[in-house]
Amino acid sequence: QVQLVESGGGLVQPGGSLGLSCGASGRTFSIKRMGWFRQAPGKEREFVAALTYTGRPTTFYSNSVKDRFTISGDKENSTVYLQMNSVKPEDTAVYYCVADQIGNRWDSWGRGSQVTVTS
Repeated sequence: QVQLVESGGGLVQPGGSLGLSCGASGRTFSIKRMGWFRQAPGKEREFVAALTYTGRPTTFYSNSVKDRFTISGDKENSTVYLQMNSVKPEDTAVYYCVADQIGNRWDSWGRGSQVTVTS
């Protein structure tokens, strides 16, 4: 099992920046990719970004955050970060860190970190 803990959420004004961090513990050697999902009030959980740790590191983004958010990570320390720039009110959500040990599904989830974009 892999345990994930997020940190760094909070309040930010529209157009501002905020960073999220996630640390993994447990069977971290088996992690093949890590990423972020989010869930806004009244909406379904949605994919935000992912970073693969197998082979050449590769990043993936949802269209809604591409060019504004940046995912990065450290395989050796089993950490992943999400730098959010030019945030919008619609970025308000609980952000979840996720990990994949098998290679085809997100099997570990953090408890979530609230991000609120408001003026």
